[in-house]
Amino acid sequence: MQLRKISLLIVLWLVGASAQASQEPQVVASIKPLHSLAAAVMADVGEPQLLLSAGDSPHTYSMRPSDARAVRGADLVLYVSDHLEAFLKPALEARGDQSGNMAAADMDGITLLDGRQGADRELSEHSNGHDHAHGHGHDHERDYHLWLDPHNARVIARQLADRLAELDAANAQKYRHNAEQLSKRLKELDERINERLEGLKGKPYVVFHDAYQYFERRYGLQSAGVVTLTPEQQPGAGHLREIRRRMVEEDVVCVFVEPQFEPSIVRALTRGVEVGVGELDPIGAGLEPGPEAYFNLLEDLVESLRDCLE
Repeated sequence: MQLRKISLLIVLWLVGASAQASQEPQVVASIKPLHSLAAAVMADVGEPQLLLSAGDSPHTYSMRPSDARAVRGADLVLYVSDHLEAFLKPALEARGDQSGNMAAADMDGITLLDGRQGADRELSEHSNGHDHAHGHGHDHERDYHLWLDPHNARVIARQLADRLAELDAANAQKYRHNAEQLSKRLKELDERINERLEGLKGKPYVVFHDAYQYFERRYGLQSAGVVTLTPEQQPGAGHLREIRRRMVEEDVVCVFVEPQFEPSIVRALTRGVEVGVGELDPIGAGLEPGPEAYFNLLEDLVESLRDCLE
């Protein structure tokens, strides 16, 4: 009889432990940089699910049925904005509880920049014969590549920790501690990058698409032009001629491609021009997902810039 009671207690304890573990919030993150921040905040408690895998771009992604199920069943969905991840909008709207939809662009304290203005935008729009502010479901009045500023990453981490603490009071202290430690590391990363890029200020370069304004403003860099304002749109001949003219007149040092997109346009652009070709990746296509991915992403940007511009 005593042995039976002990066995029953063990079973009840295991059931209770299993139920407690199942209470951890289910978090889905759209892109690898956000997933990395969520993984760091949730360390030793749970693991977020990543939607976009290696080689995928939020500009061109199409959701699979498994993605829709994950979004529907999540307690929290962390994404940038439905203007960037337009593929997410139907699944987000179908969720019963909209309070679990966390758009980084809407968070208090986030720096949200206007879209790039000037010759690149005007020439690209005229050469393609339409106004991009009304195409593809994207808002081109704003620039949503906000994760490339470590200050924004710190804001995301703090607000995610607060929201997780509301959902999972038993681990609230852990989430907030993790966010505090992450914020300290991000501050150190910011200072380190600023030092390492000091010598590159003023060196002209061209990027494949207009994803780097946050990084450039944070560290005093400025590109001489962009090949395309949005990756889903092919640049017109007039725009490419203008970029080639700038490359020659401004002594552009390097043109940067991206691993997610076919670089044939860049090859045509640089043909006959003495210029280096490098690679910048704004979302970390080749990086291992996890809490270190965000740090590796920004460090890789620094290395790529230095390798091609120094």
